[in-house]
Order: sequence, then C-alpha cells, then structure tokens
Amino acid sequence: MKILISNDDGFQAPGIVALHDALKTLDGVEVEVVAPEHNNSAKSNALTLHSPLYVHKAANGFRYVNGTPADCVHIALTGLLGYRPDLVVSGINNGANMGDDTIYSGTVGAAMEGYLFGIPAIAFSQVDKGWAELEAAAAKARELVAQMRAQQLVNETPWLLNVNIPNMPLEALRPAKLCRLGRRHAAERVIVQESPRGEAMYWIGGAGAAKDDAEGTDFHATAQGHVSITPLKVDLTDHDNLGYWAQTAARLATGAAAAPGA
Repeated sequence: MKILISNDDGFQAPGIVALHDALKTLDGVEVEVVAPEHNNSAKSNALTLHSPLYVHKAANGFRYVNGTPADCVHIALTGLLGYRPDLVVSGINNGANMGDDTIYSGTVGAAMEGYLFGIPAIAFSQVDKGWAELEAAAAKARELVAQMRAQQLVNETPWLLNVNIPNMPLEALRPAKLCRLGRRHAAERVIVQESPRGEAMYWIGGAGAAKDDAEGTDFHATAQGHVSITPLKVDLTDHDNLGYWAQTAARLATGAAAAPGA
C-alpha cells in the first residue's frame, strides 16, 4: 500500500512530520511526502498556471514544491511519483477545518485533488491551533487509516473524508462520529492598517463564530470530545432546485427569443 502525504502548513510543519512518522509504522505501507515549501493555508484547490513549479528534496526525504497544496498533489500524481498511490492523506492541519472552512482549506484542497484523480483521500486537522496533543492526533490518524485498510475501503472506489481531531490525550478522545458540516456566521470585518508608505493595507478578518453547531454537526461532535468524520463531495449542483431552475430557464429562453421583436 502506497500513501502520498501532503498538507498546507508546509513541509516543515510539525503536523506533517507527525503524520508521516505515524503512518510509516503501518505494516506493508510505503509513504511519501510532497508538500508546499511555505504555509499555504486557505489556498483551497488553487493551481499555479502562470509560473513554473520547482521540486526540491529535504534532508529527511520530504519533497517540497514552491506552490499550493493542490499543486503538490497534482504534479505528484501526473508525473513526479511515477506510480499511482493507493491513498492520499493531507495534514495534520494546525487548526480546525469544519463547516464553511472546508471550502477555503488548503488541507482539504490537497486531499480533494487526490479524490479528483480517482484516489481515496483523507484530510486530517486538529481542532485547536498550537499542536497540543499532536502525537495523539497522529496516532488517531494512523488508527483510522489502518481501519479503512482492514475493511478493504482503500480500493478503486474514490471517496473523500474530512476528519477533525480534538486536542486531547489519546485515551481521552471519544469514538469517531460521522457528521455533517456545520455552518459559520459571516467572517469578521477586514482589518485595515497603514503601511510605512502611508498606503492602506487590508488583512482578511477572522472566521466567524459557529452558526449551526447543532447535534450531528462536526462542531458539536468535536466539542464533545469526538473525532468528527465528514464525507465530502465535489458536485456543487443544486439538485434540490433543478426543477425550479428548469422552469425559470424556460421562461428566460422564451423572453430572450421575444426580446428582438419587442
């Protein structure tokens, strides 16, 4: 079994080192790291199209790229590795990726790139920043990968899981819980500062507080000490309202046809 590991915090981040060290101890598993050179948080699925990408190898064998998380997985799968991994794993992220965060997350973006290539993928994050109880999170990630493998879920059928692990000792973590994504309130106001040259500088404000953290959401599960697991999909089609929009599109088409003679 071959596992490709990436992240968005950069190849030197404690989270990816801990994840690599944990997964490499699985029997019959080969792990390889291709990760960003620098922190690329909130880069989502962005690909670098207008400048070249370079790959370098660190002393510990990790390969790093001057690009985004999705860049790393993309070039790994389209020529860098020379083989097709069985699983793509991203993380462990320094902070939660729950609710609306998943749309922006580079951690999820790296895993999603593997999924788009038809490979099972998992994004791992710790709920709180600061790397507290990181070894416990890595052990829980290892446990989950081992269980998925034992149940023969790492096969030709792709899936994408978003996993958030509370910063707690391993023995205190409660069983994994399948969840839906919660929702956040709108982000906080932009922060405006003046540069040394007197120009206005704008910093994106912090994420909004939880808006939907009801039972069944990832917010609720992790607050109760559970590891949250949320299956994700890429199809953004509003299937529930296709009928409504079909009628609307028909009216728009009729109106467009009549407009020239109006």
